[in-house]
Amino acid sequence: MKKLVFPLLLWSFLLQTQAQNKLPPLDHAALQFKLAFKAIDQAKTKNGNLVSPRSLREDTLFMVPSRDWTSGFFSGNLWYMYELSGDQFWQQKAREFTANLEREKTNGTTHDMGFKMYCSYGNGYRLTNDASYRNILIESARTLCTRFHPKIGSLRSWDHSKDKWDFPVIIDNMMNLELLFWAFKQTQDSLFYKVAVSHANTTMQNHFRPDYSSYHVVGYDVNSGKAIQKNTHQGYSHESAWARGQSWGLYAYTMCYRETGKKEYLQLAENIAQFILNHPNLPKDLVPYWDFNAPSIPNAPRDASAAALMAAAFYELSTLVPAKAKFYQQKADKILHNLTKNYRTAPNTHAGFLLTQSTGHLPGKHEINVPIVYADYYYLEALLRKKNLRKN
Repeated sequence: MKKLVFPLLLWSFLLQTQAQNKLPPLDHAALQFKLAFKAIDQAKTKNGNLVSPRSLREDTLFMVPSRDWTSGFFSGNLWYMYELSGDQFWQQKAREFTANLEREKTNGTTHDMGFKMYCSYGNGYRLTNDASYRNILIESARTLCTRFHPKIGSLRSWDHSKDKWDFPVIIDNMMNLELLFWAFKQTQDSLFYKVAVSHANTTMQNHFRPDYSSYHVVGYDVNSGKAIQKNTHQGYSHESAWARGQSWGLYAYTMCYRETGKKEYLQLAENIAQFILNHPNLPKDLVPYWDFNAPSIPNAPRDASAAALMAAAFYELSTLVPAKAKFYQQKADKILHNLTKNYRTAPNTHAGFLLTQSTGHLPGKHEINVPIVYADYYYLEALLRKKNLRKN
């Protein structure tokens, strides 16, 4: 009889693990975030200035202070959990983590105001109508506008690397325009709209190649206002197509069309979509390698964060292009299905992150093939958009 005990225990464990791996996405996320709270508390005991989880580095939770560009995603995840579940517990936790970011509303040293403040306070205001959140968001938008250069027509991205670029603008910066469009609708102050449209137009003119792939960084001369450098800092090479950069562009120009109705933005978004979907190096599961031109394909790392962004963008595109609604929904559904089936963390592992196999900065040799907080954010956003499409 004793000989049967271990096999039975092993069989029971395997059955339990298999059942956990089939958890619905919302149940899996709830389990993981509760694990994350414990890991975060332990990390903050060592350093109280850390406010948000960012990734795993050497299998250890990597936390960041509020000034980090990723600091708003975790509270955004909790707001999405509240929206998806209706459970007040998630609103309470979302408010707790959102409050840690208020000091950033006047931080004019960064372009990442949208990532930090709109993903956190923006979702919070949308779901609660908290007047204090509105005020913080408007001040954040005004702070972001201080980085606008009228002659260039863009918001400055980085203040670092001044030895490389006089005035760098990165494709990621397009994502921060949503905060400005929101501020315009709230205040009717045309400055917000003009800055956002000018930045979108300048980026459209200078960041994209004839095949609608994009550079990562464009450097401008502040005296002439002209683009003088075109680089890909986080990709394989200057002329390669860094996967997350393509997804930033797809998502952002889809959003810009929604906010402005300018057809040139929709056309560009669809052209970017076709570049991605028709690329010979896009895997069958639609989860891209970290760079479409990585020389080690098919053995190159994937980027689940780029895929999550694509899914969220395709769901929105489906609502804006009725003739292609089914096509874009099917692509988004396929990405979301594959992320959930093959890239999701095992329950009670990875310090509470949801997705594995994202790549942050391979040339910089960090965050390679690991969970990253913004992958989870856009994964949850894609789940929410899918749910809303079904509801409508």
